[in-house]
Amino acid sequence: MGQITVNKAEEIYQILRQDIVEVRLLPNTPLRLSAICERYQVGSTPLREALTRLEMEHLVGSAANKGFFVAPVSVDELADLTKTKGFFEIQLLRESMSFGNREWEANIVAAHYSLANEVSPLDPETNEENFKSWARLHTAFHVSLISANRAPWLERFYNEVADHMRRHGRALRQMSNAHTESAQAALQASPAMQKASSLEPHTELMDAVIKRQADKVEMLIVEHNKLTMLAYEELGVI
Repeated sequence: MGQITVNKAEEIYQILRQDIVEVRLLPNTPLRLSAICERYQVGSTPLREALTRLEMEHLVGSAANKGFFVAPVSVDELADLTKTKGFFEIQLLRESMSFGNREWEANIVAAHYSLANEVSPLDPETNEENFKSWARLHTAFHVSLISANRAPWLERFYNEVADHMRRHGRALRQMSNAHTESAQAALQASPAMQKASSLEPHTELMDAVIKRQADKVEMLIVEHNKLTMLAYEELGVI
């Protein structure tokens, strides 16, 4: 029975975490135990364990006499998360450039090739399925760049901050303008986001990483973060 409870707690933790990060559960949404148990078909004991873990990750909050709720988001936190993610990413890229071998380089080139041959999100003919596929390949490309690092704790922190940043961006975008709720709609509304999503900056970053041009890599990451914040400004988030 104990093992079943542990497995169920892990399962509901993963489901709730994804729903919060993907903003299927909006910031400040009350997480009433009875309603959540019914919605996810889970018992109260594994649910409490999952919510406690999510609270430790700052994805869930709690208050006396109010219970659990989805953690709020703010513009200030988004800016801080963007800066922090960039700092971690630069360190992980420096690690990978130090330890990466030819296989690592080949994996980067292969990931870039896959990204380049997917329907661009800037293509007016793109559809939701194309966009989801591009987003997966885009993530895979960035993962390949840092995959030679030897700093697993740093990578864990980076991934956690990246999840928080994505949640803040999605939630604030939805809260500020219903017409840009989807990533596709936001892309069409923001020239800065279009530039950041085009293939050229990814090619430039790949070349700089493979050539071990650490200072240029850092400059490109900083520029990308500035574009990200400009995009949020264009979308009326900040």
